[in-house]
Amino acid sequence: MDEQLFFKKLNNLCTSKEILYCLSSLEVISDTMASGALQRISEIEVDDNGLKNPGLLDNEVFKALCFQFEFESSKLSNTGLLNALQALIKLCIDPRSTLMASLLSESEERLGKGQLTTENLCALGESLLELEGPSCAMLEQIVNHMQEKDIERWSPREIVMVYKILQVTVREGRQCQNLLNRLNSVTLCTVSQLSPNFASVILNSLVVLRQTQAVPLVTALCKHSVKHVPYFTDHELVNVLEAFLYFGQKVQIFTEALERHVPKSILTLHPQTVSKVMQYCCKKMILSKPIFDAVAEGFISNADRLTTDQIAAYIIPFGTLNYLPPSASSLFRKLEIVLHTRLRQFQPHTLLNLLHSCVLIQRYPVNFLPKIFSPYFLQKLQAQPPGLNRAVMSQLTQLFLTVTLECPFYEGPKLLSKYQVKAFPTLHSSPDVHLIKRVKTGLLYLLKKRIYFASEVSTPYFYVVDIEIKLDEEGFVLPASQLEEVHRRIALCVDGQNRFCAHSHNLLGEEAIKQRHLQLLGYEVVQIPFFEIEDLQNTRKMADYLHKKIFPCTYG
Repeated sequence: MDEQLFFKKLNNLCTSKEILYCLSSLEVISDTMASGALQRISEIEVDDNGLKNPGLLDNEVFKALCFQFEFESSKLSNTGLLNALQALIKLCIDPRSTLMASLLSESEERLGKGQLTTENLCALGESLLELEGPSCAMLEQIVNHMQEKDIERWSPREIVMVYKILQVTVREGRQCQNLLNRLNSVTLCTVSQLSPNFASVILNSLVVLRQTQAVPLVTALCKHSVKHVPYFTDHELVNVLEAFLYFGQKVQIFTEALERHVPKSILTLHPQTVSKVMQYCCKKMILSKPIFDAVAEGFISNADRLTTDQIAAYIIPFGTLNYLPPSASSLFRKLEIVLHTRLRQFQPHTLLNLLHSCVLIQRYPVNFLPKIFSPYFLQKLQAQPPGLNRAVMSQLTQLFLTVTLECPFYEGPKLLSKYQVKAFPTLHSSPDVHLIKRVKTGLLYLLKKRIYFASEVSTPYFYVVDIEIKLDEEGFVLPASQLEEVHRRIALCVDGQNRFCAHSHNLLGEEAIKQRHLQLLGYEVVQIPFFEIEDLQNTRKMADYLHKKIFPCTYG
């Protein structure tokens, strides 16, 4: 039969039985036709769980085909040899069998003689990656041969294959940066031609290969990924999100594409993909209400099927970014049910992070705090990395302070003083030095003397106040150093952009809880957000703004 006609017929056959019957009816077939038939069988018979019909390997026609490939491997064309190798690997043929040994030996011989084209080298590389993994010495030979080819003429598939091989060879300690530099330059010119899969694979390779200097290529790939968001598989989308996180990329139109895709697909996306989307939003401080609302609904529906790490990944960003979705009551009711049934399954640090994120948004896990403050649990925290470092002890202290201030009905165990910090570290909310300097200049103009306010004041309650002003009973400003006759304390929270979600006026969770607690501790909290003062051009306008904000009763 004519090859072209054969392949046309082959593509219309839907079962391995039909394909093998078709082969048995032909008197003569070329090795290309035979290997094509094996590839078609592998497409039909293999899914994510492996070989669907193991009985196929005992079929007489199939065994005859394999016999022919094993004992006539030296007579095969390059295409026939390498296509057969790929198909048999996919069909889970034992790598130690004489059949596979014969095909691999012949492939290695042709590789050594330089008889393989670029396309052949890529096909062999794919097979070796599937079959032998990172320790395969032939992969280095393939890279050496590829370097001798005209790299500018490579197809996207060939480019992707070389990146995959380089991931393995570089992981083994081999240096290929010169080839990578050439490859990165060529890839930059082909970005617009890349499929979703190819774009994802290359981004993943750039992460593994730590190509932080390839900024133009990374930027182009991240922008190119935007149009592929609806078409990425779960695994591909995770690779892309990891690249955005690793390289620090933040593309607004990519976030917008996620906002269109995630709500529509929340019930079909793999939980690990949703976890990675939430990690991306959390790390980039992106409060995307469409995404967060959809994830809340997804959690309510699927929480019982999530791992403990996935549960934490779904919930923690709500606290970090200080957001309660419309379904908050159902969301936290579901979380409480899950915690009651699976509390022992959580790793200690995961559980602490989860419960701490809840109190940031005024969801109080009082039923679980006796466990958190117990000596046994604290010993488990100490025993697992990162142990009881300052950040962990700050979370414990803030949990304890929250129940003391906001849950007076809590009568469980307290947190021992040796586990409490003296001051909370400012992970995201360190003061904006430039902004505070402008506010202090305005205050000096308003109050006339520097003695009437203090900056970066440590309180007995673990928080540091940006600027503090003390007033007596009649409302007169007192010197900051005075300790007696202080009737009111005003805490100015000078909130720079770093204390808000990205492109938003929504305070981050750790700053929101600080201001809430300062109020409960007796301070009059006055928020000075960056967006209210960034356009004030001179000191007099700043002083006027501060007068109105801090002393509204005497203004005007």
